[in-house]
Amino acid sequence: MPAITTIITKTSIIMAETAIYDLLSWMSPSYPIGAFSHSSGLEYAVEAGHVVDRVSTENWITDQIDNGAILTDLLIFVHCHRATIAGDRYRLLAVAELALASLTSRERTLEGTAQGAAFRRIARATAPAATLAMLDALDDGELSYAVAVACLTAGHDIPLELALTGYLHAVVANLVSAAQRLVPLGQTDGQLAMRNLASTVFAAVAIMAAMPDSDPFEQMGSATLYADLACMAHETQYTRLFRT
Repeated sequence: MPAITTIITKTSIIMAETAIYDLLSWMSPSYPIGAFSHSSGLEYAVEAGHVVDRVSTENWITDQIDNGAILTDLLIFVHCHRATIAGDRYRLLAVAELALASLTSRERTLEGTAQGAAFRRIARATAPAATLAMLDALDDGELSYAVAVACLTAGHDIPLELALTGYLHAVVANLVSAAQRLVPLGQTDGQLAMRNLASTVFAAVAIMAAMPDSDPFEQMGSATLYADLACMAHETQYTRLFRT
């Protein structure tokens, strides 16, 4: 019995290490989905004077996590991950449709689907999972980033909370990187922002992972109207570095 226990323990450790390594690779800035070219409206917020330093950057991102588009994406992620684990293709596609409908402007749609399509394409070539076939009914313009990541991580047996943490960390890191170029923030302030946002990230993951399996539409909600308007205003911003 001790020998069997030792083998199982070692196997579990190896599987956990592989899962973490894969997740870090998929959520890395080097993963070619073009995340660096998107700011989620932050570029307009900087031009309008709403984000001017590290503290206002942290506040902007916190609002998106607690009450805005990022919160919606986390909810979508949770339901897609669970549907994939359950092998429920119908439910997965229904949530994917809801995810697309939740993108409130042309540029939000561009940001979500461009990254989703790129993520699926690279994942198929480098880390294929049978679960990705559950998304075959979706064209590139119909697949959001959160849905694609949730489906792949579930297909590789990465636990929900770990997958959700990796996903949210990548989203936050990309926004902080955008702020470093736009405000601009120094490298030290960028790392301080990442550090200070950790508690917000962990709290959001805990809340979302505990979300009951009820209708995701009824669970959705957003209260960051200015951020949505900033995404819309960015479409006609005269000088810009970012696509969104």
